[in-house]
Amino acid sequence: MKGKTALVTGSGRNIGRGIALHLAGAGCNVVLNGSQDRAACETVAEKVRAAGAEATIEMCDIGDREAVLAMAASALDQFGTVDILINNAAIRPGGDFLEVSEDDWNKVMDVNFTAAFHLCRAFMPGMIAKGWGRIVNFTGMNAQMGGHSRPAVTVSKHAMWGLTKTLSRDYGPKGVTTNIISPGTFPDISVDTSTPDFEAMRQANPSGRLGTPDDIAAVVDLLMTDEGGFINGQMLQVNGGVVNQF
Repeated sequence: MKGKTALVTGSGRNIGRGIALHLAGAGCNVVLNGSQDRAACETVAEKVRAAGAEATIEMCDIGDREAVLAMAASALDQFGTVDILINNAAIRPGGDFLEVSEDDWNKVMDVNFTAAFHLCRAFMPGMIAKGWGRIVNFTGMNAQMGGHSRPAVTVSKHAMWGLTKTLSRDYGPKGVTTNIISPGTFPDISVDTSTPDFEAMRQANPSGRLGTPDDIAAVVDLLMTDEGGFINGQMLQVNGGVVNQF
């Protein structure tokens, strides 16, 4: 990964943080992104630099088109190209389909899907020019099964799967792979997982545990390698063995 640059949305904590640190450990420069907690991103940036890689922070609301385009332009200005794009950030508000407002619907779509559209378009030309690129998108188990009372989230994550399949076909021949990961239960580090609900999920999981950011980062590590270059257009379910429908 030395000499390559990655942009990871939502990289101040949890899965995004784990991916960013794994990429840095492999020598990859990382553009970190967060929407509110700059201090968390600064902490990750320190760890990236300690690993010997370059780190820069781009704070922005990825649901804002102009902010996303400015972030992409800044990353390209600093590094020339972005070789790896990890579309991780998302919001997951609940609400009944008949009650969700159009503004709230559009906000979920902008953050969970449209931001990835803009970032893929911004970085794809550089990937094609190099003949090498990696895009990793994220969906989720609720989206696959039709998450209860989360209609906009379900639709936005299905859209990411459609984008993944399209890009993999169109740009795979040019050396750019696009895949999507469906995580299982990965609790926020600030959440108390000793509660009965989490304990029930742990016991119900065939692996007998909940997920960690390293579980996802290990899969991303494989996709980054040349040996992983034949994995393209796939949904990779990282959930400990929970059976999904799609």
